[in-house]
Amino acid sequence: MLQEKYFTLGHSPDPDDAFMFYAMAEKKIDLRGFEFEHILQDIETLNDRATRGELHISAVSIHAYSYVLDKYALLACGASMGDGYGPMLIAKPGVDLPANRTDDEVRAWLQGRTVAIPGTRTSAFLALRLFVGEVDYVVVPFDQIFEAVQSGKADVGLIIHEGQLTYARDGFELIRDLGEWWKRQTLLPLPLGGNVIRKDIEPEIRRELSIVLKESIEYGLAHRLDGVKHSMPLARGLDLEMADRFIGMYVNDYTRDYGVIGRKAITTFLTAASEAGLIPAPVDLEFVS
Repeated sequence: MLQEKYFTLGHSPDPDDAFMFYAMAEKKIDLRGFEFEHILQDIETLNDRATRGELHISAVSIHAYSYVLDKYALLACGASMGDGYGPMLIAKPGVDLPANRTDDEVRAWLQGRTVAIPGTRTSAFLALRLFVGEVDYVVVPFDQIFEAVQSGKADVGLIIHEGQLTYARDGFELIRDLGEWWKRQTLLPLPLGGNVIRKDIEPEIRRELSIVLKESIEYGLAHRLDGVKHSMPLARGLDLEMADRFIGMYVNDYTRDYGVIGRKAITTFLTAASEAGLIPAPVDLEFVS
């Protein structure tokens, strides 16, 4: 079991993750003698690195968590939940869009079209597969999906992060919000991301690290403006007000702790994926509280 004081900490280069770890990065809280190397990489890269157990603590997609159960446990804090909103399917206006946008119409419309996705182990892609089944896709870095659709490399974009607020401004039309669809189906939020910690770290240290991360989240929520300002260098195309709005979507009470509803949401999401044959095996959740 690892008992060291230096830890690698991976998270996405976007404002909600930066906000979450603001107090740790700026040493605004007691780090209990721990040192952290913050490693910023896109979520699919972090998902991939988690399969090899490379980072001590990492943000991962809930979808990807099902592939790393042997190496990582979920921290009870750090959730990104889309409560009635989430990854969105967008397209250019005027490309024979479905008229009424019912679920069945959208599913039929997607057949034969190519969707630019941000990674095959993202929760966005798993939600898409649960919604539509088989679909043609091309993997594109999340911050290049608008460009892929605009250029014709893909017919449809599956957008995450700040694109959910800027798609209309950037000239695209919403086809379906998968978080809204999931809420209608289950009455639950859509579990998108979480923080995981390696199981070879000594259990007491895991618990201490969990406390540090939770205190970082709570400090940011208590000093919101400072946390948002800290996040602005990663707020691509967002002004301060929009960045604050985006952060509020994904750093909230679920982020403090999944709670009963958050845990049920993960179980429901991954059970549906397992029953559809979209993940390796059923998942028993293991949390570090």
